[in-house]
Amino acid sequence: MLAILPFALTQAEKATAVPTRDRGLDSHLSKPHNAPLCQLVTFMKLVFDLFPVILFFVAYKVTDIYIATGVAIAATIAQIAWVKLRHGKVDKMLWISFGIIAVMGGATLLFHDPTFIKWKPTVLYWSFAAVLIGAEFLFKRNLIRAMMEQQLTLPDMVWTRLSLSWAAFFVLMGLANLYVAYNFSENTWVNFKLFGGLGLMLVFVVVQGLFLSRFVGNEEKK
Repeated sequence: MLAILPFALTQAEKATAVPTRDRGLDSHLSKPHNAPLCQLVTFMKLVFDLFPVILFFVAYKVTDIYIATGVAIAATIAQIAWVKLRHGKVDKMLWISFGIIAVMGGATLLFHDPTFIKWKPTVLYWSFAAVLIGAEFLFKRNLIRAMMEQQLTLPDMVWTRLSLSWAAFFVLMGLANLYVAYNFSENTWVNFKLFGGLGLMLVFVVVQGLFLSRFVGNEEKK
């Protein structure tokens, strides 16, 4: 899901775009880039990340939650195999996602209880939040900065605020998943798992883009 982060940068650049002739030679936005290509790559990465969720949704609509759970586990294994063959190294976030779907999905199939798979998104979101917070305070490493610093220059305080805001968002997403899972029908939860989660994340990213645009605009004037 973190593949959507570069979209925030796109929003910031659009909001603060100025003609090239007005930019200083040292401007961090003066580096040439192919925005449509970057957006396409980001979109394809997002679709790839959502591959198991999409297949889970389709399988559930055609069969039931148990077959859909097995499909999601198989899809995540296929993801890892593809990344390993393609790049030789599997991202840690993908391993975390696989571990959670294997445990929670496996428990759902073993005990024939959908409660475990319904908790899976919450455990995943909270794991992302824990990773961001742990990296920030225990290892003094900002993972959001590591992903975006080649495209955007921000002071340390803003990077920290950005990282913590994503951690807080993931915590809230985990709570929202549990609320829907325990207060609405299984079908509604499955719909929310795909469309609700993605929609909320897109809204949050747009808000982040507006926040970044204000800073980038100030940097541009210096």
